[in-house]
Amino acid sequence: MTVKELVKELDMKILTDTGDLERDIETCYIGDLLSWVMGRAPEDSAWLTVMGNINSIAVATLADVSCIVLVENAALDEAAKQRALQHKVTVLQTPENSYEVAVKISGLLW
Repeated sequence: MTVKELVKELDMKILTDTGDLERDIETCYIGDLLSWVMGRAPEDSAWLTVMGNINSIAVATLADVSCIVLVENAALDEAAKQRALQHKVTVLQTPENSYEVAVKISGLLW
């Protein structure tokens, strides 16, 4: 599944539009402790989090995730948005919680 397909299937809002919407998603990862995510999030995953700050963009870049999904309508602050645009990190948003989104992604991937 691609990021673009994820957006369409789960009706997500795109907060940054410079990332690669054709990038594949192989799995998802849930985590809010940035140092933990940095060392454990799988490459090509959709990272589900409530962390919409500039540090989350750095973690997404280092972990090479396909996209960040801000769950529960968590906000992306302006500095983070600018950094995401600069580094071409796709950031999405959904009103659903991490569990609900992960279950849906799992269903789409399998």
